[in-house]
Amino acid sequence: MTTAVRRPQNGHSLPPSGCTCGSLRKASRRISQFYDLALAPVGLKSTQFSILSEVERGSVAGAVTMCELAAAMVMDRSTLGHNLRPLERDELLLLRPGQHDRRKRYVELTRKGRAVLQKARRLWRRAEGRFEKIFGRRHAAELRAVLLNIANNQQLNSPAALQRA
Repeated sequence: MTTAVRRPQNGHSLPPSGCTCGSLRKASRRISQFYDLALAPVGLKSTQFSILSEVERGSVAGAVTMCELAAAMVMDRSTLGHNLRPLERDELLLLRPGQHDRRKRYVELTRKGRAVLQKARRLWRRAEGRFEKIFGRRHAAELRAVLLNIANNQQLNSPAALQRA
């Protein structure tokens, strides 16, 4: 059985209907592959680059806690911890307990981490430019806006959101 496919004006095929989650996951895998390839010369994956960037951004006002970093990354602490291990092992990040509350853990960039992040940022900018060249600057900006809106939408965390559908 063949699924009917519409052909929009840009020539790309669109299925008659689709699953938002499945489409986002496919796109996420494709874009991760694209950025992972771009970052390969410095030995980072796109998730690692995002973590290092977020630690740098968050640490402008001081060291960032694991909880703050997990929230900023839209990750649970367990997943974040799993992703931090190789960065700590490679001495790009330092994890240290809080002085007053030993249960709190702080995440800091090391000198090596800052150097790798600086090199990676150049590669990332090149990849961003390539992505914008392929999809168009305006479309890329619109896509980022929609994706950030989704990532920041707290209604999607609510069980009540599923009941209202």
